[in-house]
Order: sequence, then structure tokens, then C-alpha cells
Amino acid sequence: MKTFLLSLLAILLLIEEWLWDILTALGHTLARWLRLAKFEAWLGQTPPKTALLAFSIPLLIVTPINLLALWLLAHGLLLQALLVEVFAKLLGTLLVARVFALTKPQLLTFKLFAQVYTAITGWLRWAHDRIVQTLVYRLARQLKAQAKAKWAAWTQSRAG
Repeated sequence: MKTFLLSLLAILLLIEEWLWDILTALGHTLARWLRLAKFEAWLGQTPPKTALLAFSIPLLIVTPINLLALWLLAHGLLLQALLVEVFAKLLGTLLVARVFALTKPQLLTFKLFAQVYTAITGWLRWAHDRIVQTLVYRLARQLKAQAKAKWAAWTQSRAG
């Protein structure tokens, strides 16, 4: 049972790592497209209270989307509710990750925020250390590396 649970967690961790990579790249791309360099530079230099306010804005953006998903679910539209909720989670992760990356030093000046951050990163490190030792994780990492190499070769052949 322990092996099964660790394997399941390994798969979830791989999916999370994959999504984090994609969403991080997408955040950088969107910031370039929307010409947000000056805004991001400003945000990275804001006082801690402004950074905390900025960190809460993605939650305000995603909340109405979550409410829409709940409304859809209440009206029996399970698939639509699921798709809207997945969209909300991806958008929320993208926005929170981007704002956090820009404001992390300011946010960590708040004692409670720093304590929560330290606790969560400690738990994640502990879980990651256990999960990366599983066979499922190692095999999936190999598959991911092979898929990345094939994708890179395919995009280079299309560009060249």
C-alpha cells in the first residue's frame, strides 16, 4: 500500500512539475506580449504591504471563476464545471506563481508568511525526497526527458 501511495504521489508530483514549467514559461511569454516589464520591475521593488496586496489580487481574479464552476455544478453540468475549475486552477497558479516570484523578498518580511512558507517548503522537500526514490518517478522522468528531446528535435526540424 505504501508503494502504491508513493507511486501515486510521484505521478502527481511529475504532473505538478510539468505544469509549473509550462505555466512559468507561459507567464514569461504573456508578460513579454503584454509589455509588462516596467510593471514587473516596479512590482519587484514595492513595499511589503503593496506586495501582499498584489499577491492577493490573483485570488480575487480566480474567485468569480470558481463561483461559476460551482454554479455549473449545482445545475448538473459536471463536465463544464470541471473544465472551468481546471481553467481557474491553472490561471490561479500562473498568476500566483508570477506575482510570488516578483515579490517573494517583500512577502517573506512578514513573520507569519515566512513561517508558513518555511513549513510548506519543508514538507514539500520531505515529500519530494521520498517520492523521487520511487521507480514510477524515475521511469516517468526518463519518459519526460525523451519527450522533451523529441519535441526539441521536431521543432528544430520545422524551423530549419
